[in-house]
Amino acid sequence: MKELVEVIAKALVDKPDEVVVTVKEDGRNIIIELHVAPDDMGKVIGKQGRIAKAIRSVVKAASSKENKRVDVEII
Repeated sequence: MKELVEVIAKALVDKPDEVVVTVKEDGRNIIIELHVAPDDMGKVIGKQGRIAKAIRSVVKAASSKENKRVDVEII
């Protein structure tokens, strides 16, 4: 999951070197934190949060095979 979020985020931003993805596991719950440069925050979130929703949807679909709940937080 971490690699998936990282690849998507790096394709969207102007400063891919500043993309950092961390994973926190708590039983069946996994929290993926996405850190980007302040200038790139709007590109990752998108208008009305559409890109952020799309990222979350892709990750949720990929995680359904593992029977785990994955949340993506953009920080």
